[in-house]
Amino acid sequence: MDRITDKDVLFEDNHYIAINKRGGDIVQVDPSGDTSLEEMVKTYLKIKYNKPNEAFVGVIHRLDRPVSGMILLAKTSKGLDRMNRLFHDRKIEKTYLALVKNKPADSSGKLTNWLLRDRKKMITKAYDREVKNGSYAELDYQVVGHLEGYYLLEVKPLTGRTHQIRCQLAYMGCPIVGDNKYGYPRGSIRRTICLHSRSLEFVHPIKEESVRLTAPLPIDGFWEKFETLLKKNP
Repeated sequence: MDRITDKDVLFEDNHYIAINKRGGDIVQVDPSGDTSLEEMVKTYLKIKYNKPNEAFVGVIHRLDRPVSGMILLAKTSKGLDRMNRLFHDRKIEKTYLALVKNKPADSSGKLTNWLLRDRKKMITKAYDREVKNGSYAELDYQVVGHLEGYYLLEVKPLTGRTHQIRCQLAYMGCPIVGDNKYGYPRGSIRRTICLHSRSLEFVHPIKEESVRLTAPLPIDGFWEKFETLLKKNP
């Protein structure tokens, strides 16, 4: 489906709109030629507000194509500039949910690595020491629970590197379900992976109010069963 509806919108005010992105959607135009989320939101706003010209939509942050969940976009240039500063200054708390098959050695922990992007293979490699041209990456994780042979992890990245969560969890020995690019035995038929951008927390840079936005789990016949673990560990 190459459009969004009111059901996909999690939050909207004069400056921002939050969308529950479907796994498989691209955020910005790429060589695939598929309709991007950015374009979908522009169309949605143009129709909703009967705008004679194209609506302004600014991409603040990105989610990999196979990842689902919370993504925040700007509706004004002022909103884009202010929120970009919050992300740059790491004043946004991002929480993800990931499903893995392998049990982590520890029920919670901090992962610190140096990541190096292989642009030919379009993957990121993790190292446990500083490497030339590498970028420092840090995240905290916690095992939320275990169900039917899968472990649900809550992940909070403290840095925002390309493929960071996918790469660091794989390096820990826990590739994300469906992520055959990073070592999971098989990919998903839907070409998605079990990584979900769950929530964003920040102080609204214009209204100066605390905001917490949460994205429901995908309804795909698999993710829903893990809702019970989240209810036990709200």
